[in-house]
Amino acid sequence: MDTAALRERAGNLPREPGVYQFQAGETVLYVGKAIDLRDRVRSYVDPRGERIRRMVRRADAVDFAVTDTETQALLLEANLIKRHQPRYNVRLKDDKSYPLVQFTDHEAPRIEVTRDPDEAATAFGPFTDRGQLDTVVKAVREVYGLRGCSDHKYADRDRPCLDYEMGLCSAPCTGDINPADYREDVTAAARFFEGETGVLADPLRREMEAASQAAEFERAANLRDRLADVEGFHGDGGDAVAGSAPERAVDVVAAAVEGDSATVARLHAERGQLVDRSRHRLDAPEGDHRIASVLAAFVAQYYAERELPDALLLAEHPDDEDLLAWLDAEGVAVRVPGAGREAKLVELALKNARRRGGNDDELAALAEALGIDRPARIEGFDVSHAQGRAVVGSDVCFVEGRAEKSDYRRKKLPERNDDYANMRELVRWRAERAVEGRDGRPDPDLLLIDGGEGQLSAARDALNDVGWSTPCVALAKEDERVLTVDGPRDWPGDAPHLHLLQRVRDEAHRFAVQYHQTVRDEVATVLDDVPGVGPETRKRLLRRFGSVDNVRTASTEELLDVQGVGETTASALQARL
Repeated sequence: MDTAALRERAGNLPREPGVYQFQAGETVLYVGKAIDLRDRVRSYVDPRGERIRRMVRRADAVDFAVTDTETQALLLEANLIKRHQPRYNVRLKDDKSYPLVQFTDHEAPRIEVTRDPDEAATAFGPFTDRGQLDTVVKAVREVYGLRGCSDHKYADRDRPCLDYEMGLCSAPCTGDINPADYREDVTAAARFFEGETGVLADPLRREMEAASQAAEFERAANLRDRLADVEGFHGDGGDAVAGSAPERAVDVVAAAVEGDSATVARLHAERGQLVDRSRHRLDAPEGDHRIASVLAAFVAQYYAERELPDALLLAEHPDDEDLLAWLDAEGVAVRVPGAGREAKLVELALKNARRRGGNDDELAALAEALGIDRPARIEGFDVSHAQGRAVVGSDVCFVEGRAEKSDYRRKKLPERNDDYANMRELVRWRAERAVEGRDGRPDPDLLLIDGGEGQLSAARDALNDVGWSTPCVALAKEDERVLTVDGPRDWPGDAPHLHLLQRVRDEAHRFAVQYHQTVRDEVATVLDDVPGVGPETRKRLLRRFGSVDNVRTASTEELLDVQGVGETTASALQARL
């Protein structure tokens, strides 16, 4: 949007409080609030900062909504930012770098430590001390015999694995424990993570005392150390008291800014005890990296959809008078303590905010190595097919270094045995949807192509044809070299930013292969005409041999090795094919 068009649009806006949105087609680029919509939007005629200047140039429309009060505008702005995640706003992202414990949603649930819990799982945490957490989970498994193996290792076993021999699992896979009894053990273990320390501490204490009486002093000492971890697991920070007696719930919030990003740490206390902690990522406001601005943006967005505490302890006063008025109207006490126990809590929150995580290092290193802005959002592309048949493409998304599975996409492509044309088609499809505003996802900061120079060239051709200006690199499995428009990059094999790209590449490949197998199994084949071969047997044959041609050349012994294929069916297959 040029200067004249923006000035004209601003002149038509009301002089009332409300929110405004800069848009490119259907894509929301930026959301802001204003006491006077006309004056605020007019200020973008000469914006501060190159990033906002780029946003204005890219926008083709300015939408607005009038509110009755400034407080309503503040809340509406927070909700719109949460909904649309505009790339030019301060965007709150939940930090998942702390580990959690999950009990999976299986008939025989698995216990595991994870940073990305399954949607259907029962998860507890987050926890800050990974070493202590691992010790406690191992103790849980020893006491209650819960499995920790993958679904692949669990399925179709005829005898227990080594975990059973080591006393870590009661072997539900082979029926060595009744399913109902196993469920009771899972429930007991979950009660520990809900706060009942005794369900784990008491068995460990009895075992420790028995080992001591049997003169097994080394084992008793190990159990003593494990018991100390278990008993201290729920007591971390328990001696820190926050707030006065009438304040049941108190949140402590502090922020640290580095470059164009910020980290906010939040501690939550109830009845004087710290019971929760979390970290969150934000993009710092353009041209304004003050802690006060970051805290104001976080508080508005975070609490717009959550219950407010009785008190907020902050490292600095937010610089938003509308926000402070809203908090006061809601009965929230806002304090910036200078000394005493509350000040110690704020200092603890600051330490959490300043703690650097692996994802920060990976993304910062990747940005420096490629000479681009920090790629908070990376999309990976791969193509899968069987000699030109059942051709599909994958588009996976990583946000802040972690898989964002809700933003995964996949596409069937024309059947042809041409990897370069297939990649060109896939990237063109993504680019056209982005440019036309039909995709519904934010634009990525980096595209990663699974392949070599040919695939990268095909992808760049598609980007140039559509006019979508997004950095694009490739990563091939042969030599693990990153290919860019300026040539290959030889990074050390242990470079964290290389590992990040490998994770994106591998996930794009996995997602593409999975979809290809689904499409391939849906295709009608000559196997459907063979007596004794139903849909499930056909899928097993194609998965085992890869194609009808390979089934045709398979020996009788190989055919019989497939579940569901007996001698009669094997003979029918060989006769028909």
